[in-house]
Parts: sequence; C-alpha cells; structure tokens
Amino acid sequence: MSTDRLAPGRHPGPVRHALSKVPEVTVYFWVIKVLTTGMGETASDWLAHLLGPVPAVALGAVALAAALAVQFAVRRYVAWIYWTAIVMVSVFGTMAADVLHVGLGVPYLLSTPFFMVALATVFALWYGSERTLSIHSIHTRRREVFYWAAVLATFALGTAAGDLSATLGLGYLGSAVLYAAAIAVPALAHRGGRLNAVTAFWSAYVLTRPLGASVADWMAVGHGRGGLAWGLGPVTLAWTAAILVLVAYLAVSRKDVQTDEAQSVRS
Repeated sequence: MSTDRLAPGRHPGPVRHALSKVPEVTVYFWVIKVLTTGMGETASDWLAHLLGPVPAVALGAVALAAALAVQFAVRRYVAWIYWTAIVMVSVFGTMAADVLHVGLGVPYLLSTPFFMVALATVFALWYGSERTLSIHSIHTRRREVFYWAAVLATFALGTAAGDLSATLGLGYLGSAVLYAAAIAVPALAHRGGRLNAVTAFWSAYVLTRPLGASVADWMAVGHGRGGLAWGLGPVTLAWTAAILVLVAYLAVSRKDVQTDEAQSVRS
C-alpha cells in the first residue's frame, strides 16, 4: 500500500506505479517468445558459420549490450524495443551455451545443471531483495536488472537442455515433442489451482527456449541429422519475418500493454 498522504477531499483509489517495462502475458507473448527462441538458435549458428565463432560472439555481445541499453533507457514498455532486446538475448544466450560446449568442451550434462544453478541464484537474489518474482512488478531499475538477468539465464539453460535431449537420442523433432508436452504441465497445473502464477510463468518461460530451438533446428539441419534441410539462413529469415509482423501488430494495437490498474492489483 502506498504511504503517500491523501490530499484533503480526495478519496483513496488504485495504487499507482511507474509504468511497466515488460508486456502483458497474452497468447501473442508466448507465440513471439517461441519464435525468438528458434530464431536465436539458428541465427547464432548462421552467424558463426558466416563470420567465425569469435567475431560472431563479439558481434552478439555488442548487439545485446546496445539493445539492453535502449531498453533500460526508455521509461515504459515499447514493443519493438523490448522484443529487440529479447531477440538479442536469445542469440547471445545460444552463443553462451555453445561457447561452453564447443569452445571449452564442457558437456551438456554439465552445462545444463550449471545454467540451472545460475538461474536459481538469480531468482534467489531477486526474491531476497524484492520479495517477489512477478513480472507485473517490473517498474524499478533494480527489478528490471533482475528480470533481464533471469531472462538471459533461461535462454542459456534452455539452449543447453535442448541440445542435451537432442544428443541423448531424441533428435530435434523428438525434443520438440518432449518440450511441447512438458510446457503443458505448468499450464494445466496453474489452471487447476495447483501451481501459482509466478512459478507457472517462469516454468513455461524456461521450456519455451528448448521448444522453439528444437523446432528451428529440425527445420534447418540436413536429412542426415533428422531435419528438413531448409538451411540456417532461410529458417532464420523466415522466423525473423514472423516476429516482425507480430511485433508490428502489437506496437499498433497495444494489446500487450499493461494497464496501471492491473499492475496495482497484481504487484
């Protein structure tokens, strides 16, 4: 509750917060989130093939820093700024997981739990500081920092987990089916009242990463690896086009902008 004193003659109303820096969670949110995960997976591999691993990682790091700088600079949620940052997190998160495995030789059986611990640490620090992990409370700089740290960790974790399941014999299509089924678990548990909204959200958020990445890899890789052989470049460009169309629609319609009253109830 706000501690501000009411002016004489005014009646108490909804508690007002600073404008949210993240979108409302709608079906558009989840569709674009899955698209960014797949696009980030193939874009990372494509850039590594075109430029070489070191220049690709350097370019990804610079682009991520620039995207986050713009995101932190604005005072409210702006669709194209937010989703550009998410795309760059997706690309760089993939690179981070790949650097551990390909560059440093760390097996997915080790990198996956490593990123799990990293994500758990971010959540523990976030909750210890703010007493909430709700995305409806992202209206201070410190919470925004925690939020983006968690997002980056989820992308790296999802990349490692998706590659782990693919290399354990499931393949990319089998992995996509596995994660599609897994993502239904927190959704159904929340709908049935057995899982709170915050836990359900972050569980689904983590699982969208290997889901989207597995589908994109299945489309891109050759027949010898169980894929459709459409190529990294075409898949990256196609998924990017789909993201641009949906983000443009949200920017115009503002269907994913959180209202102040809704934030007051859920923060």
